[in-house]
Amino acid sequence: MKNILLIAALLLCTLTYAQESTHKQPNIIHILADDVGFDDLSCFGSIDIYTPNLDALAEKGMKFTSFYAPHGTCTPSRAALLTGRYAPRVNEGKGLYVLFPHSKTGLEDEMEVTITELLKEQGYKTGLYGKWHLGHLPQYLPCVHGFDEFLGIPYPNDHGPERIGNSGWRPNGVSDPAIPLIEQAQVIKRCDNNDLAELPALFTREACKFIYRSVKEEKPFYLQYANIETHTPWFVPKGFEGKSKAAAYGDAVEYLDRSVGIIMNTLKRLKIEDNTIIVFSSDNGPLIYRDEELENCYGKFGFTDPTREHVLREGKYQERYDGGIRVSCIMTWPNNIPAGTTCDEPVTAMDLFTTFANVAGAEIPTDRPIDGKDIQNLMRQEEGAVSPHKAIYGYKARGGLMSVRYQNWKLVFKNKYNPESDNELYLYNLDNDLGEATDVAANNPKVVKQILKLAAEAEQAINEGKNL
Repeated sequence: MKNILLIAALLLCTLTYAQESTHKQPNIIHILADDVGFDDLSCFGSIDIYTPNLDALAEKGMKFTSFYAPHGTCTPSRAALLTGRYAPRVNEGKGLYVLFPHSKTGLEDEMEVTITELLKEQGYKTGLYGKWHLGHLPQYLPCVHGFDEFLGIPYPNDHGPERIGNSGWRPNGVSDPAIPLIEQAQVIKRCDNNDLAELPALFTREACKFIYRSVKEEKPFYLQYANIETHTPWFVPKGFEGKSKAAAYGDAVEYLDRSVGIIMNTLKRLKIEDNTIIVFSSDNGPLIYRDEELENCYGKFGFTDPTREHVLREGKYQERYDGGIRVSCIMTWPNNIPAGTTCDEPVTAMDLFTTFANVAGAEIPTDRPIDGKDIQNLMRQEEGAVSPHKAIYGYKARGGLMSVRYQNWKLVFKNKYNPESDNELYLYNLDNDLGEATDVAANNPKVVKQILKLAAEAEQAINEGKNL
């Protein structure tokens, strides 16, 4: 009898070990593109930009075609991504506008919990290579927010001395300083434009070294590779200009694609592809209008071609129309995400917070509303899986509801949602009007009423600090 019990105990231990082995924490890589449009990848329909490595990534995994960035500009979008919370909730409801070199604020550590902090508690090694843009002062830098390693720039590559203040964003007549390259919290160099052109290659190399170090240490890792070259000015390393059919911007996207290929080859050489989640997405939509100041400062590297067509309406800097917030997204996770698949259920970048936390075995904070949802059932294409959101809301950085995505419908407010006024609004059926060209509000009063109810509930939840 004792022998039977001993054998049973040994079998149980073996089974437990086997289960633990098969549930090894996956590595996580988030390739966070800067200002890349929904249809600026060839696998999402681009005809003038060629992205073979991202196309290959899509063939190995899933394309999310209704993936929403949390905001139409960099800082609020990245803050929402890291915290899993709509932009107006960040910093205890103070929110964050786009930050500049003279800005004195940033993402407040004592107010927010980031996904990197949760992952570190689960034994993850964490690193960020590229652009941060959530505060350049020491108390706001990445290593304060759960990143073990940081090499990058604290704000965009066009916040340099070429730009002279002529608006509320910059003090009049005051130019920005040369852009700092920061390692951990130390400025190691002030970059001129030639330096900026070479930084994308540096960030790619250092991101791959981070992966090597993590594997050597036998630790799961979270890597945020936040490229800079697809943000104006569109500088790429010497020898890579003029490769695309879409001018300097196209060169930048194609160089980003090249970097993705290098990272993928690193995973392959280290034989960790099968235990790595990869997500590609953008922080917001693309520039679509010419900017005289950018052209004067950077010439062809700051020229936006207004004749270049996109399938979505409008672009960066707004949360009304999908061109500002609906972005391309690709996810791979071998043996979990089926290859060559597509998901059109509406989801948001904030969902990565909750999904990554659950995958790693971390506890989701319960002392604050978290807007991100777990989308693993969608990633695995489980039968009957649908979006976990009642709706997805297009908020300004510090409040002001501009749009609501509900199922296949999109309600847009001419001015921010205000139940006290006769606010002009527009309804679009995204199933047959991806470009939001035809207002069908008059023909669908019940749909409008339903979405307005959701808008009122969302505004109340945001104002009262409650869950949506």
